[in-house]
Amino acid sequence: MPRIKVARKSTAIDMTAMCDVAFLLLTFFILTATARQPEPLPVDTPASTVKFKLPDVDIATLTVGQEKVFFGVPGQPIRVRTLELMGEKYQITFTDEEKMRFSLMESFGVPIGNLKQIIMLKGDERNAEGLQPGIPTDSVGDRPSELHNWILSARYATKELNNVDMRVSIKGDSGEEYPSIKKVLNILQDQNINKFSLITSLRASEN
Repeated sequence: MPRIKVARKSTAIDMTAMCDVAFLLLTFFILTATARQPEPLPVDTPASTVKFKLPDVDIATLTVGQEKVFFGVPGQPIRVRTLELMGEKYQITFTDEEKMRFSLMESFGVPIGNLKQIIMLKGDERNAEGLQPGIPTDSVGDRPSELHNWILSARYATKELNNVDMRVSIKGDSGEEYPSIKKVLNILQDQNINKFSLITSLRASEN
């Protein structure tokens, strides 16, 4: 009995539609991605085996290194409101342009009297090494330090806009001397902030 021959079908697949989808996804991710901003105070964080991702909102970051302290809080509305509260406290008026430019700054480290000059600089100029001397951490008489007021104002702004309590993280250089860290801890404790996160770099776990 003769064998029936099965007609062979072409195995070629039209990939045009797949390529279109791939390029659409690639374009989407490129346009929606957020570029990592250069840090004005780069620090070498201590290593740790703990894996815990910090939230992207409602948490302030205190960067400590080279005996300087920088402050940053995510969210443009929070930054603007924090700046407004600090302007009221120190009787400094910020223009709408200055508020907008400040809202794009992830962190800063200057006395508030010099903040306007830093705000109006370009990003690469603003982050030049040694330009920002750090936020003052020492109180003057019975007046709290500027860092104290920045943290307090950011807490008020977070509560006012998002109705949540702002959390705090500390990103310290592994070679930083203890007195600089102690000043920051004392300021936090003055506001009854006794719980905070420490930002570290990941290392391999020891067997």
